[in-house]
Amino acid sequence: PSCRRYVAGGRCKSTAKLEGKVVIITGANTGIGKETARDLAQRGKVIIACRDIAKAEAAASEIRAETGNQQVIVKKLDLADTKSIREFAEKFLAEEKELHILINNAGVMLCPYSKTADGFEMHLGVNHLGHFLLTFLLLERLKQSAPARIVNVSSLAHHGGRIRFHDLHGEKCYNRGLAYCHSKLANVLFTRELARRLQGKFQRQAGFTANALHPGSVYSELVRHSFVMTWLWKIFSFFLKTPCEGAQTSIYCAVAEELDSVTGQYFSDCQPAYVSARGRDDETAKRLWSVSCELLGIQWD
Repeated sequence: PSCRRYVAGGRCKSTAKLEGKVVIITGANTGIGKETARDLAQRGKVIIACRDIAKAEAAASEIRAETGNQQVIVKKLDLADTKSIREFAEKFLAEEKELHILINNAGVMLCPYSKTADGFEMHLGVNHLGHFLLTFLLLERLKQSAPARIVNVSSLAHHGGRIRFHDLHGEKCYNRGLAYCHSKLANVLFTRELARRLQGKFQRQAGFTANALHPGSVYSELVRHSFVMTWLWKIFSFFLKTPCEGAQTSIYCAVAEELDSVTGQYFSDCQPAYVSARGRDDETAKRLWSVSCELLGIQWD
């Protein structure tokens, strides 16, 4: 029915092949990450970077069987632990000479208050800081492999977010719904500032881009921490995208030929979408960048 077609939203129509290319997708053992991996495995080599190795292996062998592509590889990555992120990057850089597409897809949502191994609030730590560090560690390899793309999965929820520099880790005041929104705004601001920094002469010549996206409201495990949301998701599942529909914009940002030189943008349903005023604030983006570097103990100029 037309209502269901409307819910499904845009589809990625690109048939671009990724022969000889390498893609990393974080959190690709379930939901839209898994569907993104399934699609890209029909085009090239895919590395599934996940915390839960058993789940990831199950997803990978299903995708290998379905696509006939044996180059679907699982690597351990726990975004809630900077030690694990560094180990993942170190191993990857030792084993792979190239990296063409990095999809920062993994995410947590509506977690009860908790902290990562490094003492960061969980949403900010996993959704923003973990991916910030991962991107930093892999950036040179992406540059060497250019044309290359960085794709950050954000959310419409960024509209409800703000960067609370005075209480980044929610120690004074914590609301799990808002914590998710704040982290998704951080994804948008990170993408914007990253694109700005990449936009020198090099980027124009090489086609090195960074874009963010909203996958849509997707029927997935992301709401598992909230009984109410899980219940509502079940009731309204007809009005939610399937993970496959939700993955379309991630796939689009990763492969669509018309995005070769498009950078610093935000997409939804495979087309440019509106970013909140806070998501367009360059001063906040710059400040978040330097605070993120400080928290992670890195220098990224």
